[in-house]
Amino acid sequence: MRWNGRRAWPGAVGDAVLALALLGFGQLATGLAGVNQPGSTPVDGFCRVLMAVAALALVGRRYAPVSTLVVVTVATTTYLVLGYPYGPILLTFLIAVYTVAVRLPVRPAALATAGAFVVLLAHVFWSRGPAPGWAGVLPASAWAVVPFAAGVVVRVNREAAARSRAEQARDRVEQARRQADEERLRIAQEVHDVVGHGLAAISMQAEIALHLLPKRPEQAEVALTAIGRTSREALDELRVTLGAVRRGAEREPVPGLARLPALCERLAGAGLAVDLRRDGDPRELPAAVDLAAYRVVQEALTNVLRHAGVTSAEVTVGYRADEVTVEVTDRGVGAAAGPFDAADGQTGGHGLAGMRERVAALGGRLTIGPRPDGGFRVWARLPVEPPS
Repeated sequence: MRWNGRRAWPGAVGDAVLALALLGFGQLATGLAGVNQPGSTPVDGFCRVLMAVAALALVGRRYAPVSTLVVVTVATTTYLVLGYPYGPILLTFLIAVYTVAVRLPVRPAALATAGAFVVLLAHVFWSRGPAPGWAGVLPASAWAVVPFAAGVVVRVNREAAARSRAEQARDRVEQARRQADEERLRIAQEVHDVVGHGLAAISMQAEIALHLLPKRPEQAEVALTAIGRTSREALDELRVTLGAVRRGAEREPVPGLARLPALCERLAGAGLAVDLRRDGDPRELPAAVDLAAYRVVQEALTNVLRHAGVTSAEVTVGYRADEVTVEVTDRGVGAAAGPFDAADGQTGGHGLAGMRERVAALGGRLTIGPRPDGGFRVWARLPVEPPS
């Protein structure tokens, strides 16, 4: 905290107000205190100068606590040695000791306070007024010990609060970093699903067009038209996905099970006929569940298109009160794999890993593996809250 810093001015003004308040109080109350202290030296001009020095020294207590304590201690000790009455000047000594304890580490603060106390003890044995002797040591020690203890407690509490704020700030930074990492991974997974599915469909349609072009160009034109439509749809979905990372971009609705008919139609143009079935009454699902179910079906059908070597597949969506299930089956000859469960941590390609992570994140279950009668099956269960 700098003297010319913006944050320093409130503290400096507060210290000046405190010093002036103690100065005024001392000038008014010291004479009254002397009335009840027979044998004390009457208040005179030098007495008032000492009170003024002790009070005004507090103006610099925030920036030079030890120097302030030295000035206040000398002024207060001189005041008491000359026999002036005990009075408001002792408040300046208490505040000076408290300031040292608050603003310095414990060891240097204790040394400074002990030195001030030793100097202050001079009036106990040598004073123009009543000298209490050894009986006055204990009361005099309270003027140093009590403000010192209070200052140490305040300092410790402030340091603990500062550490707590620093830890909270680090936690917030770490949490923000984790959230950013999770968001990047989520977007990367979305881009993988969108691009992978779109390119697979375009590749299949391009092969069909190349095969038909020499003999039946009119049908090749249909395949090329399908390529154009598929690429536009993939680009639109990719734009929506990447829009999440652009500041200020509008968040359009994410894909869900309601878009399965359009997905099946797009795949039909690529040569894969999809039989879509629904078990139960379709209803609105939480956005995360809806998106995860759609991506599982999309990735499974993309794998069928790429690897199964068949022209048809079946998709079944089951709606229950507390869950939704999706199943994709085919009778292809793709590479077999053992049962794959989202809970047991097995890994596969990026597509399978993406499905596993989506389902596991929602507390669901994913099973992937060959069918007993041939072909392949992908089945996912995603829990949802029952409708109210």
